[in-house]
Parts: sequence; C-alpha cells; structure tokens
Amino acid sequence: MNLLRRRYLQVAVGAAALAASGRFAVAQTYPVRAVRMIVPFGPGGNADVLGRILAEKLSERTGQKFYIENIGGAGGNIGMGRAALAAADGYTMLVAVPSLVTNPLLYDNVPYDANKSFDPVTLAVSTTIVLALYPGVPARTINDLIALIRAKAGSYNYATAGVGSPGHLLGEKLRQSLDLDLMHIPYNSAALAMVSTIAGHTSMCLAAPAPIVPEVKEGNLRALAVAYPRRLQALPNVPTMAEEGHPEIEFDNWFGIFVPAGTPGEIIAYLNGVIAESMRQPDVKERLVELGFAPVGSTREEFAMQIETELENWAKVIRSAKIRAQ
Repeated sequence: MNLLRRRYLQVAVGAAALAASGRFAVAQTYPVRAVRMIVPFGPGGNADVLGRILAEKLSERTGQKFYIENIGGAGGNIGMGRAALAAADGYTMLVAVPSLVTNPLLYDNVPYDANKSFDPVTLAVSTTIVLALYPGVPARTINDLIALIRAKAGSYNYATAGVGSPGHLLGEKLRQSLDLDLMHIPYNSAALAMVSTIAGHTSMCLAAPAPIVPEVKEGNLRALAVAYPRRLQALPNVPTMAEEGHPEIEFDNWFGIFVPAGTPGEIIAYLNGVIAESMRQPDVKERLVELGFAPVGSTREEFAMQIETELENWAKVIRSAKIRAQ
C-alpha cells in the first residue's frame, strides 16, 4: 500500500503548490455545467445521505448543479468502476467509503485500480458504526446481547450493507474478539439492512449512523453501542463500546471525495476548498451532526495518510477472517 500512499501524496503535494491566484482563476472557468457525483451504493444509505447534503450546498455555492447518481452493486465496485472510466475533467466526482481501498482485498477482480484510478479531494466527514437491534431482542446493553448470543449459539445474525462493508468488517471484529457465533446477512445498501432489522428479519444491523439515528429516535430500532472513542451527539444516551468494556471494538469510518486520476490540479484544489468551506457552514454542520457525522473537510495529504492507516488495520481483519466476496 506504500504505492497507494505515494500516488496520493504526489498528487496532493503537487496541487498544494498552486498559488492562490491559480485557485481563484479556475473558479472563473469551473464549473460551467452540471457536475455528477457518483454514489456507488443505493439510495438511502450513508454515502447517499452525505452526497445529497453536499450536492445541495455545492450547487448553492458554485451556481452550477451538482447531482447524485446512484450506481449500486457488487459492494460498490460497479459505481467505482464507472467513476474510474469517467473523463478527468472535474465533472465527475465519487463519494467513496473505505471499500474503495479494501475491495481489492475482497474481490478477485475489481473494475478499477485503487493505486492509480483516482485522485483524492478531501475527507468530507468521519463517523462510526452503530450496533442497533430489532426491538424484540431482549437486550438492553451490549453485554446483555453477548450473553444472549452465547446462550443460543447460531440463533442471532446481523445485517450490513454488504460483504466487506464497514459494518461487516466491524461485525467480523466483534465476532473474532469476543468469540461469538454470529451469522452475517449482507444487503445491497445500509438502508435495506436497516429495514430488514426493523422488520425482525435480522436480529441487528451494523451501519453508520445516518439512516439509523431517525429510526432509533422513532423507537423502530434500539441502539446498544457505538464503535467510536466518544459518544455521538446524535445519540448521546448510547454508550461507546469502550464504555461497555470492549475498547478493541472500534471503527473510525470515513466518507471521502475523489475524482478520476488526471483531473487538473487546479480543479482538485478548487473542489477541496469549496467542500471545506461547505463543511464549515452552520446549517451543514448542524445537519451532519444530527445524523452522527463529524464534518472534517481535510487536506489531501491528511486524507492520504488516514487511508493508508485504516487500510493496514482492516487488511489484518480481512485476512484473518478469510473474507472473500462471492
């Protein structure tokens, strides 16, 4: 993965050398038409929710329409492959999650090269994974749930947005760390995973907070714990895994913006700036925090380093569990 980091850092450092006047200049010529933002998952999931909030604000700030195109399937590979083939002109963006760099570890073939197909723009937000139960499951704490699973081996399962998704990786870490008999039920999106749990088809779901928070507040799901170093403002009464005695069960999930490799550095710098500005707007921050996101708007260098660190951590889980997508 050093090649991946070198690729991202070379692009980031080169673009960072642009003068401020260059960034202002590109703002006069870009964008001049609508910009497509590919979300490589179905509607209603976390990447989709973030993408729509960001597209709305970017449309306001640039005067051109930014719109979402959902291209789901194959754990995000279809949409990411489509983005990789797009023209490197700034008119296609990708809203990506860690699967961008973990999917090559899970699939025999992916339709993009994680090292070469994309240039990073910014880490837009960070978040985590929430463990939420079907209300009929008689557990009020994570330790209650652990006891139930151990007492009835093979009776409990968990839904996620798919094989290799952040929810699946955390579920596998939970299973390995606590030696639990849990079956994974993959869906094509976090929204579908959540709906299956609300209906009682699955015992629990593991997903980022955006689609879960409203359902918890409505009483349709019971959130037991968040895999974060601190409690979420959106779910202040839900403890962290560490508070419940399981500090090793942690997931710092990210949602970032990429463009096809070769996109002009001036455009990347412009997008980085306008997205960071959008993340700082009070109305955007309020909406994101309510959904369990932490607005970031990082530099490209910071994003590149975080990608490498997270990939190294989760590659160990994937290899240990021998996770492979079918």
